[in-house]
Amino acid sequence: MLSLTYSCENNNTDINKDAVSIEEDPYRGIRTPGLKAEILEYDKTSMENWKLGNSNDFNEFYFINMLNNPFEPIVIVYRQEGSSYNIKKYKFYPIDSEHTDILYSREYYIERTTKGWTKMKSLGPMFDRDDWGIMTLNISKKGTIVIDDAKNGDVIRISRIKNGIREEPRPLGEEINTGKWTAHPYIAPDESYLIWDSEREEGYGGADLYISFRQKDGSWGKAINLGEKINTKLWENGARVTPDGKFLTFSRSEEIVRKDGTSYWAGNGQWVSTQVIENLRPKE
Repeated sequence: MLSLTYSCENNNTDINKDAVSIEEDPYRGIRTPGLKAEILEYDKTSMENWKLGNSNDFNEFYFINMLNNPFEPIVIVYRQEGSSYNIKKYKFYPIDSEHTDILYSREYYIERTTKGWTKMKSLGPMFDRDDWGIMTLNISKKGTIVIDDAKNGDVIRISRIKNGIREEPRPLGEEINTGKWTAHPYIAPDESYLIWDSEREEGYGGADLYISFRQKDGSWGKAINLGEKINTKLWENGARVTPDGKFLTFSRSEEIVRKDGTSYWAGNGQWVSTQVIENLRPKE
């Protein structure tokens, strides 16, 4: 499992160039869930503003904030621009626990080298486009990339590598891109399934989590709702599997309307055993 425990910003002025490691107890004593989703509860006080590293030229610094979900860290990037620093927040992820030297976020990535972490790099014009609204990018071990696109019909696109050449991202079929919108895709490291959230008439309420399994011919199977033990009348979204493959994490939120008519979103992290995925997987 990718560990995100680092030297603390306030107590260590040295630069740690090799800050990512494998932790023996990735769950820090947290009681893990079964087949019904539970609130992800953990000690937030020990997970604030930990240092990930810096770019080789010291023009970018990366700090971790894990207040919402210990398995979905917010990476705060301090980028020097002239005499000041520009601050932005991203969610960077590894492919899995065995591939932690490259972390991805939307159309960007950072890479660990022998000298430290690189600056944030663009994935190139195929993904770094002003006319696309990428909220989530996920990548498999084979390099297949799935993205959502909030600016063009809220669809999910896929880009594979064939004969060493990356294909242009194309929308997935109607088994995936159906409903009012589809977003936040997660592709399994082995590409055996795809999970996303969507608002559909047959759902339980707001947004539900769905899964599609890869068929023998390479196509994607019919979308399967993850069911009442995960989906509710609220909004379930942003599913990911922990790097060790044991748990599915996601957010459950609702829109709260104030007395003056304005609104805001409130929610919490949830998690459940990935056995729920195996229980839905078609039998050979």
